[in-house]
Amino acid sequence: MRGRKPDLKAIEGGLSRLPPAPSWLPTEGKAEWRRVVPALKDRRTITKADLPMLEAYCLAAGTVRRAQATIAAEGDIITTDKGGSRRHPAFQTLFQALTESRRLASELGLTPASRNKAAPSESDDELGDLDL
Repeated sequence: MRGRKPDLKAIEGGLSRLPPAPSWLPTEGKAEWRRVVPALKDRRTITKADLPMLEAYCLAAGTVRRAQATIAAEGDIITTDKGGSRRHPAFQTLFQALTESRRLASELGLTPASRNKAAPSESDDELGDLDL
């Protein structure tokens, strides 16, 4: 697609008000909730059924921050019980949470690419000229 990208459209049932962050979310997850909710509310692209996905995204994003803080505080490499060294175990958590947060961010329309996706127009229909 060339030129200006289409804007995301409010969806039927899109919430104009979103609840506060769930109390069970860790501090970092609540911070992410407060960061992304205003844009989601303004665009009205989230329905009540999408709230668990938003919670999961915020949990994953918070986990990324906590894992990175652990690595920053304890170092990239740890010493094993046998005296060897290896990568900090928090890297596994970091990579898994990054993967999940990226996937969920895309689903929620929080990435530039996902915000620019639009439903195909009738002119994009390859079968449009067939009388089906």
